[in-house]
This record gives sequence, structure tokens and C-alpha cells, in this order.
Amino acid sequence: MTLTQEENDRITRVGPGTPGGELLRRYWHPIAIAAELTDEQPTKFVRVLGEDLVLFKDKSGNVGLLQDHCAHRGASLLYGRVEERGISCAYHGWLYDTRGDCLECPAEPAGSKFHLTVKMRAYPVRTLAGFFWAYLGPLPAPELPRFDVLVRKDATRKISVYPNLDCNWFASAENAVDSTHLQILHQDTPFSSRRPLNTTRGYIDDIESSDYYLTDYGIMKKRTYKDGTIDEHPMIFPTHLRTRGSIWLRTPMDDTHTYQWTVSFKPTEDGREIENEVPAVEYLPPLKEPADKMHPEAHYNLQARFGQILSQDIVMWETQGPRGDRPNERLATSDKGIQMLRDLMFEQVAKVERGEDPMGVIRDPNHPEIDTNLEKSITMQYPTGIVAKETADATANG
Repeated sequence: MTLTQEENDRITRVGPGTPGGELLRRYWHPIAIAAELTDEQPTKFVRVLGEDLVLFKDKSGNVGLLQDHCAHRGASLLYGRVEERGISCAYHGWLYDTRGDCLECPAEPAGSKFHLTVKMRAYPVRTLAGFFWAYLGPLPAPELPRFDVLVRKDATRKISVYPNLDCNWFASAENAVDSTHLQILHQDTPFSSRRPLNTTRGYIDDIESSDYYLTDYGIMKKRTYKDGTIDEHPMIFPTHLRTRGSIWLRTPMDDTHTYQWTVSFKPTEDGREIENEVPAVEYLPPLKEPADKMHPEAHYNLQARFGQILSQDIVMWETQGPRGDRPNERLATSDKGIQMLRDLMFEQVAKVERGEDPMGVIRDPNHPEIDTNLEKSITMQYPTGIVAKETADATANG
């Protein structure tokens, strides 16, 4: 499906009131590493779905997410003072709790009830797998899905914090259902155990077929190799990708920027369960120079020691442009996964417009752990050897 500009806008714009933005607001999104809020640094600015917000932890241990600009004069709450009851604007002391209720306006006359008329935009926050997650949609909020890769206790996890993407979130989402680029784009990874005979075809001739089918939570990719190996791992609608031993988490900041993290999953050797695991966190350097530029000003490092596969992907995403030029594409038969995702996006946008829950939204607080085919993915070996080294698991984005 080649999209018109109107259709492209419909699914790529993420601000309040946009069709795509309203769909995305029906889901929980990771917004920050939980360890980033400390007693010494209790506030953090985040930009999510086109909204400027401040994440904070008050002195009672409650975590809140409010509009960044104080309702009084618009000063940033990033510089506010956290107190037992909430966060106090540094300018005039207006105090807000995690629900966005104004508790006090210190300069008003004694006995004034003016603070009762003041309300800030506030969003629910939860903690899972070392992240703060936020829900920006209408209440009541759905449940935070319990995907196996995030909640299983018989494993250790490591979070890798990647540089923000300087492009729209949908470029990475489409990449998650593009099964053929792995064998061509990533043919020269240093983790490969062999080299292709033809660089135009890469390892594409190793594949017998590429198929896609819907699950309750997204699109499962099924790649069948000529040696009989079957690789099935899911794109978790609308934004995430679960690969071999990891999950890629991506959150739209605005129309042209995206947060991205990976969570690698390593089972304990004896099946031992770990209670209250705190994942290790690694912050990775920029993949391009200058880090704040786009193609063609920026030079991308395709040999980044910590993530060559991802750096190659980022080049492909960012050089499509800030929101992609889909009206001028020429899709082919091998793009059936992308076709499926686009159809799914329009279907789910329409459901939200009818007042219905889109796919993957869970209301049952006791819902079971969600199986993403993780066990088979962990033990699967790519015939081409593209991901042949253990440390490559967190960067495999096929």
C-alpha cells in the first residue's frame, strides 16, 4: 500500500488529537530508566507523544508525571523542589501532587481556596523491568501487559540506552516487520561466521519463505530457512520488537524523534528465580558525528563496536527523512509485512475513533504472562551465523 500524504500523516503524527497520537495514547510507554530518579536528582524532563512533561519522585516516594509548565506562569517544573506532598514550582511555590491537584498557592491570602481551582495535566506512572512506564490516554487506564521477556523471574536483564532516533517512530516499527533486510543489510556484521559470495544478494538465498500472522498483541514474523530452521519472533504492536534474547522498546517523543532502549534477557543457569531484580544499565555513545545532525551532514558509524546491526538500521531509518516519504515509495511483494502493519494501523486507528479498545489493550489485572515465543527464540541459531556471538543478542534487530 503506497500511502498518500494524508494517510502518512494519519499514522505518523503523534500529538494530542491526531489519529495516530490518539491510538498510541491507548498504550503504556516506557519513558525513563527507573534508576534515573534519585534523592539527589528527583526530577527529569521527558517528551512523550508531543507533550513536554516532568517526571518526579516526591519525598514520600511517590512518582508523578505532570505537564512541565506550571499552571501559574509557565515556568518549568524540572527545577521545582520536591516535598513530601509533591513538587513545588521554584518560581512562586505552587505545590502539586502526583494527580496534578494544586495543594497550595503560598502567596494567596490566608484562607484562600484558589488552589482548589487549579489542575495540571497528570498521567499514571508504573515501574516494570527497570523502567518507568506512562499512560497518556483516557481513564481508566488499562493494565500494563506482562510480556514474558519483561516479567519472567528466572533471568537477569541488562538495559542498553541508545541515542534517540532523529526520525519518526514508524520507521523503526516498519523495520520490525521487514524480514528480508537482515540477510542483506547486515551481511557484513563482525559476528558472522561466514561471508556471502555476492554482496548484492547477501544471505537472501538462505531463506525458503517469509510469512507473517497476527497474534493477540501484534504481528509474528516467521522466517523459514532452506536448512529447515524456523525463526519466529514478534513485533509487539504498536511500537516494540522482541528479537532473539531481547526486546526493543521504542517510545515516540514527537513527530520526528524517538526514544529507544533494549532489554537483554539471560536465563539463570539453574532456573533459579530472582526477586526484585534491578537490571544493569549501560548508556551508549552517539552513532553519528555530529550527534545532533541528520543525513547528509551527519556521518554514521557503521562499525560501532557495541551495535553495528543497530547502527546500520538507524542509517536506513533516518535517511528516509524525518517522517518518511511514503507517497513516493515503490513497494514490492517482499514488503508484505509492511503492508500488514499499515493495514493494521489504519484498522486500529478506526477502532479508537469508534470508542473501542485497540488490539493488545488488556483490562484484566490478573491476566497471565504473555508468551512471545521467547523460549524458542533464545535457542534458535541463524543458519548464516549473522548473530553468532553471545554479546550480539542485544543488538540483533532482525
